[in-house]
Amino acid sequence: MASSRDRQRKLARAKLDRQLARRAARARRRRQVQAGVGVAVVLALIVAGSAWALGAFDRDPVENTAAEELCFWTPEDATANTNLTDVGTPATTGLPTEGVRTMTVVTNQGAPVTAELDTAATPCAVASISHLAANSFYDNTKCHEITTEGAVRCGDPSGTGLGGPAYSFYDENVPTPADAPASPADASATPTDASASPAADQPATYPKGTVAMVGNRPGANGSQFLIFFKDFTTADPAYTVIGRVTGGLDTVEKIGALPTVENAGGAKVKPQDDDVVIQSLTVTEPAATPTATPAADPSAG
Repeated sequence: MASSRDRQRKLARAKLDRQLARRAARARRRRQVQAGVGVAVVLALIVAGSAWALGAFDRDPVENTAAEELCFWTPEDATANTNLTDVGTPATTGLPTEGVRTMTVVTNQGAPVTAELDTAATPCAVASISHLAANSFYDNTKCHEITTEGAVRCGDPSGTGLGGPAYSFYDENVPTPADAPASPADASATPTDASASPAADQPATYPKGTVAMVGNRPGANGSQFLIFFKDFTTADPAYTVIGRVTGGLDTVEKIGALPTVENAGGAKVKPQDDDVVIQSLTVTEPAATPTATPAADPSAG
């Protein structure tokens, strides 16, 4: 019969064998996991390499599904300039960029003045005027100046030349200097042929009937606009051309003929007893592009 010491040795041996077996099993599982991870990494590298070879990682331009911002409206401080009126800002996206809009100006001086506004050339200016008109910004305001350049200046509710909305925007369609007559190289020289004047065949920079924006400071357009009642030519154009008068030009000419007085800066301003009041200003939606009518079939009965 085995002694108790022999039994203890056998029990200890059996326990050690079980521990060794468990350790070996854990080691096998670790090796299996590591082998599986290694295979997965290799497969991933193979797939990535194949995709790269087939051009899957070529960076084609991503289609931009967001609407592109067309116009940017610069905030103006209405607390610093109390002549400004805050009526919000127009949209920056989804604005019309083609066709024309019709602006109708009703004054106390005669027949309404209508003008075609060029949406394609000046989308931001047209968007601004349309926004302001929709908010009755121009209604019951005065055309406060008849300029020395031959234009009626309107669109400033304050009548100071410094008013407008609480935002501004940059020029868009200013005529280039090449469109204006060049100055003679030597102003003191006397032309040998009076008919050879450089301005003789040069079209006006701002022809009669032109509608243009004018800012309360250079490049800062807001609500003010000019309607020219006579041709104006300059070698230094500064006004965005937004459209042309299509009706009521005689009303503009009547306003331009009103008696004027000069202010301190030399600009001609109408007297108070001849106030020119815009009773309403409206802008239509963009004109739709006409749809071509199919030609009739001559064989049809």
